[in-house]
Amino acid sequence: MIKNIRPQVGFASNNVKEHVLSKFRAEQSSDEYIISLCKQKFFNEAIKEFEFSKKKTGFCLNLNTYAYLISACSYLRSLEHGRKIHDHMLKSKSNPDLTLQNHILNMYGKCASLKDAQKLFDDMPERNVVSWTSVIAGYAQNGQGGNALELYSQMLQSGIMPDQFTFGSVIKACSSLGDIGLGRQLHAHVLKTEFGAHIIAQNALISMYTKSSLIIDALGVFSRMATRDLISWGSMIAGFSQLGYELEALCYFKEMLHQGVYLPNEFIFGSIFCACSSLLQPEYGRQLHGMSIKFGLGRDVFAGCSLCDMYAKCGFLSSARNVFYQIARPDLVAWNAVIAGFAYGGDTKEAIAFFSQMRHQGLIPDEITVRSLLCAFTSPLELYKGMQVHAYISKMGLDLDVPVCNTLLTMYAKCSEFHNAIFFFEEMRDNADLVSWNAILTACMHHNQVEEVFRLLKLMCISQHRPDYISLTNALGACTEIVSIEIGNQIHCFALKAGLALDFSVTNGLIDLYAKCGYLETACKIFDSMINPNVVSWSSLILGYAQFGYGEEALKVFETMRRLDVKPNHVTFVGVLTACSHVGLVEEGWQLYRKMEKEFGIVPSREHCSCMVDLLARAGCLNEAEGFIHKMAFDPDIVVWKTLLAACKTHGNVDVGKRAAENILKIDPSNSAAHVLLCNIYASKGNWEEFARLRFVMKQRGVRKVPGQSSIEVKNRIHVFFVEDRLHPEINKIYATLEELLLQMLDAGYVPFQK
Repeated sequence: MIKNIRPQVGFASNNVKEHVLSKFRAEQSSDEYIISLCKQKFFNEAIKEFEFSKKKTGFCLNLNTYAYLISACSYLRSLEHGRKIHDHMLKSKSNPDLTLQNHILNMYGKCASLKDAQKLFDDMPERNVVSWTSVIAGYAQNGQGGNALELYSQMLQSGIMPDQFTFGSVIKACSSLGDIGLGRQLHAHVLKTEFGAHIIAQNALISMYTKSSLIIDALGVFSRMATRDLISWGSMIAGFSQLGYELEALCYFKEMLHQGVYLPNEFIFGSIFCACSSLLQPEYGRQLHGMSIKFGLGRDVFAGCSLCDMYAKCGFLSSARNVFYQIARPDLVAWNAVIAGFAYGGDTKEAIAFFSQMRHQGLIPDEITVRSLLCAFTSPLELYKGMQVHAYISKMGLDLDVPVCNTLLTMYAKCSEFHNAIFFFEEMRDNADLVSWNAILTACMHHNQVEEVFRLLKLMCISQHRPDYISLTNALGACTEIVSIEIGNQIHCFALKAGLALDFSVTNGLIDLYAKCGYLETACKIFDSMINPNVVSWSSLILGYAQFGYGEEALKVFETMRRLDVKPNHVTFVGVLTACSHVGLVEEGWQLYRKMEKEFGIVPSREHCSCMVDLLARAGCLNEAEGFIHKMAFDPDIVVWKTLLAACKTHGNVDVGKRAAENILKIDPSNSAAHVLLCNIYASKGNWEEFARLRFVMKQRGVRKVPGQSSIEVKNRIHVFFVEDRLHPEINKIYATLEELLLQMLDAGYVPFQK
């Protein structure tokens, strides 16, 4: 059993501490006293003693004391004091040895003063592996991987062989640059040296591979390690958690506990809580929460942030609140985590309350804070609150941050009219990034502004930001909305040239476009070219076949899909039910409808119910269709009743048709389609008295038949036609062509249907 034994070392009070230090000071020289303070990790006190003593005339320290003081500055990341101590050492004409110079190099690197480190390194008459490693580590730790690798190359040319610490720093530099090819070369180099099995180099390799999303390579290094430390386990568990292997993260955590060598720290618990969050398994999280308390980490800020996030994502907002209030000293990151948790959890009021508390505590919100808070505003009712936050952002100068502006743009797109979102985008357009363009394109689709999608896409193509898969998915969706195959073909060509045609979302968008435009053969070719089509791909193809009357083909595709163990979604069932309707497979349709919830857990929606009504009504089962409508789990809408009414016209059922029309008129008394369809039913049955009565009612109510319309795209232009249209500029040519077609039909033996 692992026990959490944490010795409590410290002074009973500040007075006792001062008394002990005073006694030490009286009994020891300055050198001895400073060294003793550093050994006990009283770094601030050691530096204060140096500041006090250097005022004395002729004050000087030995090289060993300077080394301890420089190490104290490294620990505290105090560049100011480090420079003062270095300067004092030079003025006292002390001749620093190589070890002390390496300490100073390390201090400058840790304090991010790379110019000072490089200057000292260049002036050193003698250098060893520690000298090179200190400067390389400084560059690697401060995001200058290129400089670190250049120094490493110079080191090899100088004949100095790297050690495990050098390899650790160089591998970290490769990781920061994202150069996995060079990282693999370094891995091979490490294996050829005597340090290939050293734990520091191996831990760096695990970290590099996990950051590059190469979990198998990281696991290979981990599996071959003769000994592992807490960093090895932590890196592997974090890698699994971050890359979507949550169950593996939990298994390795369990294995680490089972071995009983190391106690999990706050970082490991943070990774494990993140894994539970992704799995949406709060019960696992609760057990681990209890374990973290047993290990003394219940009030830790790092573990607490991840735990708070987990509870919020799993919908346990009260638990998230309790965890946050248990954190000993919540920092800005902790406040951001709890605000984000409540914002994404849909509790706008609580997110705003935490934001106010945070400001009262004296913490200044940063870009992440306001972006998290803005995500809470998702409906028109919350627009005013969002505008208040926008005003605060402008006041604090955070509106200069592009990601903040992108979140504001998304907020306006969700909460207000489209013109507000487009106005805000135009205001920020000069600074817009790829996310900004995609956000406004998504807003266009959300507000059904299809033409605006194409206008903005053209502007985007001539900007510095090229469209990506999100941009093209929106554009393809716009083409599908207006059934524009010509523009869709152009976007398809662009996707091929840009190397985006293999992206899942783009490919699915293309299948959907071609299928809905009637180009089923092209849609099928694109589908067949996919290596591993997902449920969206299958559903788009099934729906395309079904909508154009190829019911049998749609059902065959569905059977193939099931045979390959692809789980259908709600769109898939809309497609297969539509297919059954077109083919007239009533019994098969009923079976699929019943299986939908029982076998696949998909609760029937209005769309599924409309498909069932259409299936029954087309087959002439009008009474069954009407009975199905009355048994639906929700109130029937106009679409359902119109479906039944249209079928009644086809089958000449006056009674059911009359009831369907009455239900439509209850919902919308001025609905012209219901009046017209019912009139047609009366006329088809020769019931002219009811026909005349209904026409009179229509006239009294001012109900006018909405003329039918159709459209066609010719040379990138959409032409719209109404019934008996005489307004089109080329109307004479159109009617001349229609008369010619009619003559050809008559010559071919066609007899017009008359009733």
